[in-house]
Amino acid sequence: MPAELHVRGSVSIPETELAWRFSRSSGPGGQNVNKTSTAAELSYDVAGSPSLPEHYRQRALERLSGRLVRGVLTIRAEEYRSQARNRDAARERLASVLSDAIAPPPKKRVPKKVPRGINERRLENKKRRADVKRARSRRWD
Repeated sequence: MPAELHVRGSVSIPETELAWRFSRSSGPGGQNVNKTSTAAELSYDVAGSPSLPEHYRQRALERLSGRLVRGVLTIRAEEYRSQARNRDAARERLASVLSDAIAPPPKKRVPKKVPRGINERRLENKKRRADVKRARSRRWD
């Protein structure tokens, strides 16, 4: 298993900052689910992490505010029947969530003026359509 979890650009989280918990998983698995702890729960302290630069940390805390409990982000993975695959799934999901959270904000959209030709074509089509409908209704008078 890698010693660091790559998030985005030069940002990586050391394995020592990740806290794991394992429990029994729900769902299929036969008798295996009754005796093995395959569900993986990964916790990462976003607020207290020294590996996240300050501006990234603030951005992540702001964007993930609904998912954090006292500054800690928790990811639970139980879709696979083996603990190792669930660990990998949780690590990938954490990297994805953090990557989206620390991504730079999108550029502002600059509204452009609608070209005159497009506007004229639209109005011409409206007139043509109105004439067609008007002609249909007059025929039956």
